[in-house]
Amino acid sequence: MIPPFVRALSAVLVVIATPCVAVAVAVLLFLNPVWVGLDQDRSGVANLTGYTPTQVSQVTGSILSDLVFGPPTFDYTFPGAAAPVLDAGERSHMADVRNVLLNLGLVALIAAVILVAIGLASRGARWFWQAVEAGGKVLAGGVVVVGLAFALFFDQAFLLFHQIFFAPGTYMFDVRSEKLVQLFPDQFWSETSVAIAAAVLGLALIVVFAAARIAGRASFAPASGPASPSPIPPGGSQ
Repeated sequence: MIPPFVRALSAVLVVIATPCVAVAVAVLLFLNPVWVGLDQDRSGVANLTGYTPTQVSQVTGSILSDLVFGPPTFDYTFPGAAAPVLDAGERSHMADVRNVLLNLGLVALIAAVILVAIGLASRGARWFWQAVEAGGKVLAGGVVVVGLAFALFFDQAFLLFHQIFFAPGTYMFDVRSEKLVQLFPDQFWSETSVAIAAAVLGLALIVVFAAARIAGRASFAPASGPASPSPIPPGGSQ
C-alpha cells in the first residue's frame, strides 16, 4: 500500500513527466531528412541558396547527421570549395542547438524512467492513469496556447524561443549572405512549428483518451488480496 503523501507526490511527477515524453516524441518525428527536404522545397531553399536541389540535400543531410549523431562540427564543404558552407558563427549556433536537443532528450529519458518506475510501483493503479490523463490535458492546453502564439505572432515567438535557450548575439544571421538562414528560412520554421504543435496536440489527445479508458477499467478491477475461505456447508466438510 503506497502512503497517501507518496502517492500524491508520484501523481504530480507523472503529470509533469507525461508532457516531457510526448513533446520529445513529437520533435523526433520531424527530425528527419524527409520532412526537412519537403518543407525546404516548399520554402524555395534552392532559389535562396543558389544551390541545386542535390546540393541542398547534401548540405542538409550533413547538418542533420552532425545534429543527431555527431560529431557536431557542421563543417560540410563542397568538393573544391575553399571554405565550409556554414561560417564559424553558424557552426557555433548549430552546436548550441545540438546541446539544447541533447538536454531535451535527457529530460525526456528521465521522464520516461519516472513514468515506468511509478507505473510499475503502482501496478497500474487507477490514480496513476488518472495522473497520465491529467498530464495529457495539461499538454493539450499548453500546446494550443503556444501553437496559436507561433501561428499568429511567429516572429515574436521565435525570437523569444531563442532568447530563452541561446546566449544573446549567437543566433542573429544575415539572410543575404549566411547559408544557415537560407537553408532554414522563416517559412520553413513557421510551417515546421505548426506541424510540431499539431503532432504534440494529437499525441496529447491520444494519451488522454487511452489513459481515461485504462483508468476506467482499473476502477472496476477486483481488489487484489488474499482469497476469502469458502464457507463450510452445514453438516459437511471443507
